[in-house]
Amino acid sequence: MTALKITRLDSSDKNFKDQLKTRLAWDEGDNMDVHQQVLDIISKVKNEGDKAVLAYTNQFDQTHFKKAEEIELSSDTLKQAWDNLSAEKADALQTAANRIRAYAEEQKMHSWQYTEDDGTVLGQKITALDKAGLYVPGGKAAYPSSVLMNAIPAKVAGVGELIMVVPTPQGEKNQLVLAAAYIAGVDRVFTIGGAQAVAALAYGTKTIPAVDKIVGPGNIYVATAKKMVFGQVGIDMIAGPSEILIICDGKTNPDWIAMDLFSQAEHDENAQAILISDDADYLAQVEQSINKLLPEMERKDIIEVSLTTRGALIKVDTLTQAAEVANFIAPEHLELSVADPETLNQHIRNAGAIFMGRYTAEALGDYCAGPNHVLPTSSTSRYSSPLGVYDFQKRSSIINCSESGANTLGKIASVLARGESLTAHARSAEYRIK
Repeated sequence: MTALKITRLDSSDKNFKDQLKTRLAWDEGDNMDVHQQVLDIISKVKNEGDKAVLAYTNQFDQTHFKKAEEIELSSDTLKQAWDNLSAEKADALQTAANRIRAYAEEQKMHSWQYTEDDGTVLGQKITALDKAGLYVPGGKAAYPSSVLMNAIPAKVAGVGELIMVVPTPQGEKNQLVLAAAYIAGVDRVFTIGGAQAVAALAYGTKTIPAVDKIVGPGNIYVATAKKMVFGQVGIDMIAGPSEILIICDGKTNPDWIAMDLFSQAEHDENAQAILISDDADYLAQVEQSINKLLPEMERKDIIEVSLTTRGALIKVDTLTQAAEVANFIAPEHLELSVADPETLNQHIRNAGAIFMGRYTAEALGDYCAGPNHVLPTSSTSRYSSPLGVYDFQKRSSIINCSESGANTLGKIASVLARGESLTAHARSAEYRIK
């Protein structure tokens, strides 16, 4: 096997920023064929409901559903999937669920209010969404961890009804996914996927309830459908390829770092894995580890494409400079594999999740550490955050004016409203002035 060559960058180069921007650039682009197909599917589901959902499901998933009732799985089916798990898998799933739930409990927002001197009360009321929809990939590409990460925060938030959709190509059901749905408290499960499932959740059919928000990963058709129904419903995010950025001081076993880079590169060819270090010799050691370990990997072809087309080894002068480069990249996953991660973390402003120290592999966050693995990608951690309980809660402002408060605020509102030539606004406030 020919030695893998990964792009090397050096922060001391005068063109470093431009070189880095080129390496980071990723634009799936607007595939107009996909766009039109999804538009047609959404329109048909919106107009024909269950009939269109069944037709598309049978067409794309090679299933043979004749009635809409057939696409819903019973609660007994979910429980049976859980009951039939091996003890090892059941323990792993339950332990992960417990940790995710414990972390989510800390995220809950709470209502609050305060009373001003004149008796006016101001505050904020927190309520959960009535219904949420969870999209889960199905068949061989099944992710029970995704079920836990999306469903548990919704239930902790107090969502009234959680609806899960999961395709079953050729009738293939993943028992671990169904078991995860059972222990996470999913209320109803429908065996549909693709753009038709997103459309059904957004607009509702006779069988499938319309929801308030749709979360969960999917292919380009699912992502495009989520974009198109946004506004009718809320969505979590439009996720790009997986990313990992590692800052290392040159003291971590290079095999560990190579495998950490692989852990994201194996997702798909567009995934991005980058290592930053202030030690040039160490970057060479990690590259040697990459070439040593790659032949052992089941998904070595995918990893190779990812690392050669989007990966990078970046030399910086100091770890503080590494933090600045990390803030520019704003990665989904950031490992601080250094002697003093707490100090370095003080310089980090943009990252979806931060993994502290040499022993904290990013993979732990994917499955069982506790914090959510649904994270902002493509530099969007500059302004957005991981999925959490707060994504399933709403804030309502509370304003309760006393007579005295209405008198004081009415005068202010009157002046401002008349300044905007909104006379009805002004007069409405003025009626309450003594």
